[in-house]
Amino acid sequence: MLFDEISDINFLINNMNKLKNTNNNSKLVNDSIGLQRGNMFNNEYKPYRNYKEEIIQALTEKDTLKLKLCETYFALIDLGLYLDLHPEDNDVFERFQNCLSEYEKYKDVYEKQYGPLELTCVKGNSYDWINNPWPWDKDGGTKYV
Repeated sequence: MLFDEISDINFLINNMNKLKNTNNNSKLVNDSIGLQRGNMFNNEYKPYRNYKEEIIQALTEKDTLKLKLCETYFALIDLGLYLDLHPEDNDVFERFQNCLSEYEKYKDVYEKQYGPLELTCVKGNSYDWINNPWPWDKDGGTKYV
């Protein structure tokens, strides 16, 4: 496994947050704020009336990894949309590349500890996607899709 202890995962997440928060590009917010607002750009964010962003907090290690995946994936999508219109913006492109490498790291950690995230993530000599228990079975629920 890439990470054997919770402390290793927390170290990775904390270091990634420090890197994002020290970004000298003031027009961009960090991934966490971007996901909460639905916009990665400070000068483009216009809150609706009295709307206040809800702070999303994960309760478990698994949820922390999922949240980091969501945050970095959102950043990739939003920055990618911006780059479609402004391909010459090297600062945003650099941030896009950083988010992409972060996303891949989080995804690798998650898959090694909890299994594949999507159908195309199956690796190795077996088709693990269909193996039980399914995500809703682990929580004690009886939901069937």
